[in-house]
Amino acid sequence: MALRPIIAVCGTTGVGKSKLAVELALNLSEKIDNNGWKGGIIVNADAMQAYKGFDTLTNKIPLSERAGVEHVLMNFKEPTEQYVVGQWVHDAIRVVSLSHLPIIVGGTAYWIQHLIFPGRLVVEPGKVSGPDSFPPPGSLPIPNGLSSVLSQITPDLREFAPSAADDPSAALALYNLLNALDPAVAVRWHWRDTRKVLRNLEIMRESGRRVSDILKEQSTSITTPRYDTLCFWLYAEPTELTRRLDSRADEMLRNNLLDEVRELRRLGLPSNDGNPDSIASFVDLTLGIFQSIGFREFHQYLADPSPSEKTFQVAIENMKVANRQYAKRQVSWIRNKFIPAIRASRSTEGSKSIEMYLLDATAPQQWGSGVRGVANHLMNAFLRRDPLPDPLTLSTTAKTMLSVHIKATDPTSALSVRRKVTCPVCTIDKALPVMIEDGFEWAAHVKTKVHKRLAAKAKGRGKQNDDDDVPSKECESGKGLVSTIQISQEENYKNMSIQFNPLSLEI
Repeated sequence: MALRPIIAVCGTTGVGKSKLAVELALNLSEKIDNNGWKGGIIVNADAMQAYKGFDTLTNKIPLSERAGVEHVLMNFKEPTEQYVVGQWVHDAIRVVSLSHLPIIVGGTAYWIQHLIFPGRLVVEPGKVSGPDSFPPPGSLPIPNGLSSVLSQITPDLREFAPSAADDPSAALALYNLLNALDPAVAVRWHWRDTRKVLRNLEIMRESGRRVSDILKEQSTSITTPRYDTLCFWLYAEPTELTRRLDSRADEMLRNNLLDEVRELRRLGLPSNDGNPDSIASFVDLTLGIFQSIGFREFHQYLADPSPSEKTFQVAIENMKVANRQYAKRQVSWIRNKFIPAIRASRSTEGSKSIEMYLLDATAPQQWGSGVRGVANHLMNAFLRRDPLPDPLTLSTTAKTMLSVHIKATDPTSALSVRRKVTCPVCTIDKALPVMIEDGFEWAAHVKTKVHKRLAAKAKGRGKQNDDDDVPSKECESGKGLVSTIQISQEENYKNMSIQFNPLSLEI
């Protein structure tokens, strides 16, 4: 049975993804022979645009530019809600089942990737957890004391989750619990990343299995695409993209960005005196819409009791830098995660159910012929099931950007690649361990002035070996380092109290 066809448009922020999606949908609705489809429906795959309001902050396409094309999974979640990948995939599967041709568009490429490739989410879409969903005793081989602690890790706890900045001891206690239960997964996360630590604990509570065991099982399975997918990667050269992003940031400020930041601050942490600019500075910037670029930078500016023109300009520049960095991460994900997943699927199954084409949107004046025209031609051929050209032949840019080295695509590879280690030199207080990602970040860390100065001081006190101020090859690679909080499981079990208060997080 043939897979259902979908169109996907991914790429960096500010490159024109929404514009192309609308043009593709209009092309379908205007053609007399549209291969049996009655038009296109646009499915939002941008994590921030799922939230209601704050259209400037989240860069939603204006109604006037949607040309009457229906947009779904956009502007429907309350700003104070959490909306994560599993929920979106569940919703998107339902939308795709409609009789329109779905055009999935957004910058959150890993959402699109999980929609196309099933079986890679630790908890699959549609599975609901609740107070009664804790697995039967004995299904997860852990001591009874920790079992009772884990049973109190509920989704509701996220609303009261400790912030590492506000309550580091509670955040570290949660991390220690994860490390005791599943050390192979714990090394993937920083102890300050409370949201991810909690999520892994929730998964174990819901499934009765270690997350690392689930990932190992997934790694041995072959992933077949859920849909017959034509994917467009809209791309612009970095210099031109930077110009556009900087220009858009200035336009956002002219379009009342600061008013939206003030309103979101009210929702995030209401003030006592009613003055939006007197709101306390703490807002959890890792949750939902509060992650939006622009909020963090101007939240800090508005929290300043004496904001100045200088701090305003610093906030603007910080937002522009954040946009550039985000665009780099988006390109990195597509090249290092998405494309390898496509290649792995095609090679293991001999499947040709998914193809990615890069469209070069660097020159705005060539949009009509170089982007819209090519995309429409490929889409029509795809829907007719005509042979499609080799993606590498579209342009020199396509050949360069789509030619990536073969990379590991199994879920367990991320555990070792993103491994966190604790620097024993820079960890002055064991209650606040300094964690660094192994590899490039660790290599850069040991060369910093702070690390070298602390290493020299430690040597002078006789607490380090003679060569500690010049880290050994073993130290530089992170090998042999053991986190000061990653004590043996037996010690963790002994040191943790059986009693657990979800609000105080006294473990």
